[in-house]
Amino acid sequence: MSYGGRVTGVRIQKSDAEWRAELTPEQYEVLRRKGTERAFTGRYVDTKEPGVYRCAGCGAELFRSDAKYDSGSGWPSFVEPTTLDSVVTETDTSHGMVRTEVMCATCGGHLGHVFADGPGPTGLRYCVNSCALDLEPRES
Repeated sequence: MSYGGRVTGVRIQKSDAEWRAELTPEQYEVLRRKGTERAFTGRYVDTKEPGVYRCAGCGAELFRSDAKYDSGSGWPSFVEPTTLDSVVTETDTSHGMVRTEVMCATCGGHLGHVFADGPGPTGLRYCVNSCALDLEPRES
């Protein structure tokens, strides 16, 4: 099943040493090694502040706060990315499951997964690690 996000090619490429130097250990583990933060521990799980969520690795705009909802999953969840070109997806067969991985289209950083159990209008749940995101607050 495709959830949007056509493969446009990774535009930012850095060495492993460069990524390690620029990211926190937790960000490196999630963004570059496809790790996952523990449920209900991320800084954006309960955030309702308006703004734009950017990739913590490269600053690309990924999601907007008006697409965020409380899925009860323990991770920030969104019904859609800012644009379909903001993210790319691929099949993830790790951990004995078949899931759809979501990555930043600009730097290839692992964000989380997308599932077909979300609310309208898309019916999708982009389940994203908080540490993979930086919230740029919007002035009220």
